[in-house]
Amino acid sequence: MALDRVSVAIEQGTIHALVGENGAGKSTLGKLIAGVHRPDGGELRIADAAVDLRSPKDAIDLGVAMVAQELSLIGTRSVLDNVLLGMEPSRAGVVDMAAARALFDEVSSRYGVDLDPTETVGNLSVAQQQRVEIMRGLARDARVVIMDEPTARLSHDESSQLMDSLRDLARRGVTVIFVSHFLEEVLAVADRITVLRNGRVIRTSAAADETRETLVEGIAGRRLDAAYPARRAAAAESPVVLSVRNLTRAGEYEDVSFEVRAGEIVTLAGLVGAGRTEVVQSVFGSTRPDSGEMWLNGDRHEPASPHDALGSAVAMIPESRRTHGLLMSRPVSENVSLPHLRRFARRGVLRRNAELSDVSVGVDQVGLTGASVDSPMFALSGGNQQKTLFARSILGTPQLLIADEPTRGVDVGAKRAIYDLMVDLAANGTAILAVSSEIDEVLGLSHRILVMREGRIAGELDAAGATDRELMALAFGLTERELA
Repeated sequence: MALDRVSVAIEQGTIHALVGENGAGKSTLGKLIAGVHRPDGGELRIADAAVDLRSPKDAIDLGVAMVAQELSLIGTRSVLDNVLLGMEPSRAGVVDMAAARALFDEVSSRYGVDLDPTETVGNLSVAQQQRVEIMRGLARDARVVIMDEPTARLSHDESSQLMDSLRDLARRGVTVIFVSHFLEEVLAVADRITVLRNGRVIRTSAAADETRETLVEGIAGRRLDAAYPARRAAAAESPVVLSVRNLTRAGEYEDVSFEVRAGEIVTLAGLVGAGRTEVVQSVFGSTRPDSGEMWLNGDRHEPASPHDALGSAVAMIPESRRTHGLLMSRPVSENVSLPHLRRFARRGVLRRNAELSDVSVGVDQVGLTGASVDSPMFALSGGNQQKTLFARSILGTPQLLIADEPTRGVDVGAKRAIYDLMVDLAANGTAILAVSSEIDEVLGLSHRILVMREGRIAGELDAAGATDRELMALAFGLTERELA
């Protein structure tokens, strides 16, 4: 049951956060309010009137708009076209562009949303595209805006700007329902917070009365005494698995050099656009560097493709599991075994029993819960989808595991399970090269931190003694005094 006798009151002109583990029901509750799903029982009231929403259009007509994780914009059209789609003013069957521009400007002025109406949406950043979605709802007189994981794909600065925009909307009387895994953001922006677990409301309280620790305990149903497992130091004599020397790719990164030893977790940190993902994509063979050298276990490493890298015992968890990692309509078993089909084939025929046997061992190892090897990927929570990618990587017994944003979009319980898995893999000799935008994660999980800025390595930190201020100073190119 997705939701079980859920009761919650959301006050006008406030930011009300919904938090919980993947599968707790928070997104489902948001979609019920937005008319995407229909309840089996109970009553939904908007402006103190009982309503029966049969579609998102019904909700929009009543002033409720939703900005989902996957944005629904037409990338080839302008901001104005997307905002006014389906409600363009017309004269004699022809769109009245002057009236359309006037309507756009009126909405922009009323709600303080500053966007260039002529800009093509596909040229905008994700943060700007979210503002287009918000403005589309406001143009339809939305008084309630539901934001489902709005900051999952944003940089720190973009997230801060979005939080400012949401506060401004609330001051103007718009009610914001904020669904998020990022508890620090929830505590910073929300007026009230509802904690959901297993489809039920645990409590609703003022944000001022909550802390990260109380929210984690409410979400998980238990205390998580430590967010990160204890680091197990790699032996000083551990062999170098990956060596990168003076790697350069024009426009992306320049003169990058580092090493990763067996049993070590090395994390590339820095701002979005610093070149972190671009470097690891070259290590995995998705792109080719223009110059420089890579060595894997003492041999030259020049992968022409990810297939070559996999053949050299290099695995990768991509930044976007939906875009670059998973086949969402296919079952867990096929997603796990996909890069390893040759080992299960005999004379061109897939040995299904052998495949399922090895896949089952892999999903057990990563702690896949609430799903089976036959479950379609779209039915799994974000945490289980991410664990599926780890099961796929482990099946190949990698000597080097690249993990790009390994816990993006997963709840606190799944995060800890992934951290435990990564630490265990490192303890068993796997070299791990990670990319993360979460400062706490970088500091809590790594052995060493390589901070990138504008395509170069700006500095290296020993994670055991590093601070967030040191990391941010390197990322921004500032002294700690200037950062203050």
